[in-house]
Amino acid sequence: MDYYLGVFQTIGVHTLLGLSAYILLLTGQVSMAQIGFFAIGAYSSGVLTVIFSWNIYPALAFGALLASFFAFLVGFPALRVKGLMLVIATIAFSEIVRLITFNFVWMVEKDGIMVGAEGAQGFREIRYFTTNGWDSSQVVLLIWIFVAIVMAMLWWLDRVKAGAVLRAVGNDELAAQSSGINLTTVKVAAMTAGGFIAGLGGGLYAHAVSYVDHITFTILMATFAISYPILGGTKNVFGTLLAVIFIQGILIEAFRFLEDWRLIIFGLLIILVMNFMPDGLVSIFKKSNPGKGN
Repeated sequence: MDYYLGVFQTIGVHTLLGLSAYILLLTGQVSMAQIGFFAIGAYSSGVLTVIFSWNIYPALAFGALLASFFAFLVGFPALRVKGLMLVIATIAFSEIVRLITFNFVWMVEKDGIMVGAEGAQGFREIRYFTTNGWDSSQVVLLIWIFVAIVMAMLWWLDRVKAGAVLRAVGNDELAAQSSGINLTTVKVAAMTAGGFIAGLGGGLYAHAVSYVDHITFTILMATFAISYPILGGTKNVFGTLLAVIFIQGILIEAFRFLEDWRLIIFGLLIILVMNFMPDGLVSIFKKSNPGKGN
C-alpha cells in the first residue's frame, strides 16, 4: 500500500511542477528555471521546519513566496531574450541554484543528533510528518489538496480576462502589445506565479521524501516540468495532470522493466505529440466531445 501512496505523492508533486511551467507556456515562455524554484522551495521550507521548528503550513507558504520572489527577479532579465536563449539563460539559473545547494551547509543539534543541510551530503532528517504523527495517506491527501487548489485557480484563470491576456501574449506578442497589453507585466507575473507553484511543490516534495540533495534538482527534472504541459496540451489545465499520470504513473513506474528505454520512449512521445497532436493528449477527449469547449 505504501508503494502506491508513494506513486500518488510523486504524481501530485510532479503535477505542481508541470503546472508551474504551464502558466509560463501560456505566454510563450519556455523556461528551465522551474527546477531552480522547486529547489528554493524545498530547502527554505526544510530549514524552517527542521532548524526553526515551524509549522508545515507557514513553512510551505514562505518557501513558495521566496521562490516566487526569485522568479520575479529572474523574470526581468528573461524578458530580454527569447526562444533558445531563454532556455539557456534559465538553465544557467537552475544550475546556479543547484550548485548553491551543493555547497549549502547549515547544521544544528536536535535531540542529540545533527540535522540540517550538509552540502554535498544533502539535507537529511526533514521529518516533520513522521515527528508529528502523519501517516502516508495524510501526506498524500495534503499534496492533492494543494494540487486541486492550484488546478482550480488555473482553470478559473483560463476563463476570465487574465487568462485571455496570457494566451494573447503567447499567440502574438506584437498584436497583444498593439492592443494595449503590457508585455513586461504579463510575462513577469506569469514567471512569478510559476515560481510560487514550483516552490510549493518543492516544499511538499522535501517533506514527503524527508531528504533532498543537489542531485534531486537536475536538468532532467526541469525537462519533465516543461514536457508535462507540452505533452498534455496547453489548451486545458487538465492536460498537464493527464501527462503526469501517463509519464510518472505508467511509463516510469509500470514500465520499470524497460529501464533506460523509458527515457527514449519519453522523448519519442514528445516528438510524436508535437507533430501529430499539437493540442496534446487532452485532445483525445475533445474529439469524442467535439461540441464542448475548453
